[in-house]
Amino acid sequence: MSLPSPHALSRIVVAVDGPSGSGKSSVSRGVAARLGLRYLDTGAQYRAITYWMLQNKVDVDDPAAVAAEAGAPAIVSGTDPEQPAISVDGEDVSAAIREADVTAAVSAVAAVPAVRARLIALQREVIGAGGIVVEGRDIASVVAPDAAAKVFLTASQDARARRRNAENGGGDATVTATREALTRRDSVDNRTNALSAAPGATVVDATELTLDQVIDTVAGIVVHAAEGTAPGAGSQGVGLTR
Repeated sequence: MSLPSPHALSRIVVAVDGPSGSGKSSVSRGVAARLGLRYLDTGAQYRAITYWMLQNKVDVDDPAAVAAEAGAPAIVSGTDPEQPAISVDGEDVSAAIREADVTAAVSAVAAVPAVRARLIALQREVIGAGGIVVEGRDIASVVAPDAAAKVFLTASQDARARRRNAENGGGDATVTATREALTRRDSVDNRTNALSAAPGATVVDATELTLDQVIDTVAGIVVHAAEGTAPGAGSQGVGLTR
């Protein structure tokens, strides 16, 4: 795959949305590394602010209490796709935000409008002039609606459960529990239209694809967008051969 000029890529914004367990992080990091772009995991930011709330004994089930503290933590996101980092008040929380207590509380915290407003502003600040792959659930529709390349990455629930379970180091016996957790998360995301592709997004179904194949596909979409020859929006499972 030939790449467009560095100048064309230096200003591009790539928005990657999709449900939990669809492989957004691995794909987005792979695409950013391949094309020499920065990378931003917006989900990690929501986890980071949730971690701060828990550490500071804020009742995460009280939206007013969470809103009152939404501006307090200093959150800094690294943008190196090879080693993405995130800190809260100067503390590296890359591992801590993946703990079970944060996972259990992040949906409630993320639903608070003051939290969303604060983090969307932070995300737009990081995006800046572009040259970045941004992944989350509302990037193409809310955070960066003018992104040149918009991708909605999806997969069957079984495939997502197996992928998420493998990421967490679980055995076959926990796949069912993981699937149930994804079902609950899908129910939450459905209420905010996070399971729908934004207008102009290309849908990529990763159910039957390897990670490398998905990275190939999304990288191809980005290259087309940088060259001004993007493939038709809304296409399913776009392929790219080397």
